[in-house]
Amino acid sequence: MQKIGISKFFDMFYTEGDWVIKTFWNSLFVAFFLMPCGINLPSPFFIISMGFGMGIVVRDREKFVFEPAMLLFPLYFVLMCTGLLYTENLHNGIDLIQRSLSLLLFPVIFMFVKEDAATVKRLFDFLLAGLLISFCINFFNATLGFVSHILENTSTMGIFPIFDLAINEWHTFYLGSAFSKWVNPNYISIYILLVLGYYLKNKLVSRNRLLVVLLLFAYIFLLASIAAYVILGLMSILLLIDVDDKQRKYTGIIIFILGVTIFLNNPRVYGFYELVKDFNGVADQEVGVLGKAKVLSWDASIKLILEAPILGYGTGDANDALMEKYEELGYGFNFQNQYNAHNQFLQTYLQTGFAGFAVLLVIFVLLALRLKGGRHEFSVFLILFISLLAESMLVRFNGIVFFSIVVPLLLKKRSILGGRVIRNTEKVIPLKL
Repeated sequence: MQKIGISKFFDMFYTEGDWVIKTFWNSLFVAFFLMPCGINLPSPFFIISMGFGMGIVVRDREKFVFEPAMLLFPLYFVLMCTGLLYTENLHNGIDLIQRSLSLLLFPVIFMFVKEDAATVKRLFDFLLAGLLISFCINFFNATLGFVSHILENTSTMGIFPIFDLAINEWHTFYLGSAFSKWVNPNYISIYILLVLGYYLKNKLVSRNRLLVVLLLFAYIFLLASIAAYVILGLMSILLLIDVDDKQRKYTGIIIFILGVTIFLNNPRVYGFYELVKDFNGVADQEVGVLGKAKVLSWDASIKLILEAPILGYGTGDANDALMEKYEELGYGFNFQNQYNAHNQFLQTYLQTGFAGFAVLLVIFVLLALRLKGGRHEFSVFLILFISLLAESMLVRFNGIVFFSIVVPLLLKKRSILGGRVIRNTEKVIPLKL
C-alpha cells in the first residue's frame, strides 16, 4: 500500500454532495480512524454522524429503499427496551439503552443514505490508518516502559544478565492488555481481522502493501487474543483452499505451519495450553492467564438461562444476576472483576430472554447466507460470529456502534465486499492501494 501522507490522508475524505452528506460520512470516517486509538475518542464523531444521518432521513424521505433485514436491528432495540419493564436496576438498563441507540438509528439511516462500495471501502481505509497509528503509539509506550524497567533493575549487572532479564520479561510489556492499554486487545484484534479479511482478497503487488499486512500480523500476535488466533487460522485455511496453483498452495501450507508454530509459542498462548491441562486446579490468580474466567462466565450464564428461559432477567438486571450467581458458585475472580457473560448471545439471552436471543441469531443466519458466496466474504462472517461468541460486544458504546454500522452494510442486498457500486451516483475519490 502506498504511503499515506497528510495530503493523501485528506484526499480520503468524502467530498461530493451537500454539507449534510459530507458531514455524515466524514464523521464516520474520523470515528473509524480513532476507534483503535482510544475508547472515548470516536464517540463524539459517531454521535455527530447519527445526528446528521437522521437529518438525511427527515430530508430525503423519497430516497427510501426498503431492506427487510435492516428491521431486525430496531426490533432488537425494542426488545431491549421491553426488558426495562421487568428490570429493577433501571439506572443500568437505561444507560445500556442510551448506548444502544445506534442499533435503532444506523440501520434506518442506511435505508435512506445511498452509499457505494468506494465509500464503504473508505471506512476500512480509515480504520487501517488508525490501526497503524495505534500500533506505533502502543509500541512506543511499551518500549519506553520496557527500557525504563531494564535500566531500573540492571544498574549493577553485566551485559549477559541484562539480556536474560530482557528475554524473560519482554512479554510483560509487549503482550495483551499491557501492550494495548487504551482499547481492549480483543476489540483491536477484531478491527485487524476485518481489515485483513477486507484487503487480503487483493494480491500483495507492492512492498508497502506486504509491509502493512506483516505489521498487522505482528500487531495481532502481540495482542495475544486466543479467539483472534483461532479466527486467523480459519481465515488462512480458507485462503489456502482458494489457491489453485499447486506450487503456491504448497508454499502457502509451509508458511501457514510456520505461522501456527510462531503463534502457538506466544508466551500467553503457551501459558494457556499448559494451564488448561489442570483446569480445575487453577488458582484464582491464574484464572485470567488461562482464560478460565470466560469459561466460568459461560457456565454461570447458562445456569441462569436455564432458571429463566423465557424472559431472562431484564436489560438492567442481567449483570446483577450474574454477580449473584458468581458468588453462589464461588467464582471469586469473576465476581471481584464484575465480569459480564463474555458471550454476546448469552448476554442477550440474560437481558431479553429467548426473543432477543432469537433475533440476534437470525441476524447472523442471514449474514451467513448473504456472505456464503465467497471465501473472503465468509471469513468476514467468521470474524464477527466468533468474536461475539468470545465477547459481549453489545455492552460498550464502541462495540455497539461498530456492530450497528458494519453488520447492516454487510446485510444489504448487494455485498459491499464485491467492490461494485451499489446505489450511489455521486463521485468519490478512490484511495489507490
